[in-house]
Amino acid sequence: MATNPIPQFPAGFLWGVSTSAHQIEGAADQREPSVWDAFTAEEGRVKDGSNAAVACDHFHRYPEDVALLRELGVDAYRFSVSWPRVNAPGGLDFYDRLVDELAGAGVRPVPTLFHWDLPLSLQEAGGWLNRDTAERFAEYVAVVADRLGDRVTKWITLNEPAEHTLLGHALGTHAPGGQLMFDALPAAHHQLLGHGLAVRALRAAGAFDIGIANSHGPTWAASAQQPDVEAAAFYDLLLNRLFAEPVLLGEYPDGIGELMPGDDVSADLKVISEPIDWYGINYYAPTRVGAPEGTDIEFGGVTIPAELPFTVKEIEDVPTTDFGWPVVPSGLTDLLTAFRDRYGDRLPPVVITENGCSYEGVDDQERIAYLDGHVRALHRAVEAGVDVRGYFVWSLLDNFEWAEGYARRFGLVHVDYATLERTPKASYGWYRDLLRAQRRA
Repeated sequence: MATNPIPQFPAGFLWGVSTSAHQIEGAADQREPSVWDAFTAEEGRVKDGSNAAVACDHFHRYPEDVALLRELGVDAYRFSVSWPRVNAPGGLDFYDRLVDELAGAGVRPVPTLFHWDLPLSLQEAGGWLNRDTAERFAEYVAVVADRLGDRVTKWITLNEPAEHTLLGHALGTHAPGGQLMFDALPAAHHQLLGHGLAVRALRAAGAFDIGIANSHGPTWAASAQQPDVEAAAFYDLLLNRLFAEPVLLGEYPDGIGELMPGDDVSADLKVISEPIDWYGINYYAPTRVGAPEGTDIEFGGVTIPAELPFTVKEIEDVPTTDFGWPVVPSGLTDLLTAFRDRYGDRLPPVVITENGCSYEGVDDQERIAYLDGHVRALHRAVEAGVDVRGYFVWSLLDNFEWAEGYARRFGLVHVDYATLERTPKASYGWYRDLLRAQRRA
């Protein structure tokens, strides 16, 4: 880790932390069931057999968590609104209280409107494979915006539709557990359509600061051999271009639009590409990709089936997190400059909406080194001319890490899941000191 101070970011740069509703809220008895409730009830779906019925009990302990945010000194808190909770009687009252508590602490609320916890009732009607879900999403967004829009100015429509499509609908690692492979593409299209309809609903409610949180990372070919180069290009198309270009350019890449459902995909793309005010990127690591080898492989907690037209390979000679993810801060610089070069003036200002790592322990020096490296890499992108407006650490709290259960700890704050006691980690102090230094400068 470098010992020299982190350079100064531009005035007005937004520093924050992120969480999601299903991963921290608990209080499952005060909302409708979600796809994740059904998924975690199935034996073998979650590695430690756990669920998020209680999680961090943020629903009841949010004042304590907001106090942690205030002491941390962040400008903004990215959380998600639980659609199943909003559907329950009085469900929006919780977000009223949370937003008011944040205002009292001087922390800007940044709600994400969908972070994977689809109401089970909608899943039973087809979920994101059903076009109607995009319409229902826009209706729900309008309800939330009407209730919170007097105090919330910055909005995120979707979190990581790529992962929700790949892990939830194509491979079955996440809820709802679909193993549809390329037949999962309608879920991608309908989420993106839902994004565009949500932008329209937010604009109608008077919102003027709207983005999406897409996950992206550089794709590196395993070698210069043509099969590896072609496999890497296809992976980049699926995980990066497929979810960026409809939003930014109003088109699908390389004939993908022909595979999408609907009578008029071009009309849908006009909705999907409704102008946004900023583009959110969740960055964790690059991916090294090679030609398929005819066998399933396990990588980062996910099984990559042999029948896919690529395989994922280890990035050698770099540290890894407890999750096995490679630690490559320079990948963030490379990603941002590549996006700038690829999309030019079609790319709005960028916000890093997630960046973080899984490590055990309260004296988490590895996390400090990870964050230090990535913040410096982000500054190099700013120096290179990329218009970056903010950075959010994933995550404030240790939490329910989806199919991994409680085995992976991403928080700046340790949570004892038996007592629910919060203990700030060394990385919490490091981030607090960074924010103070940025403001002093």
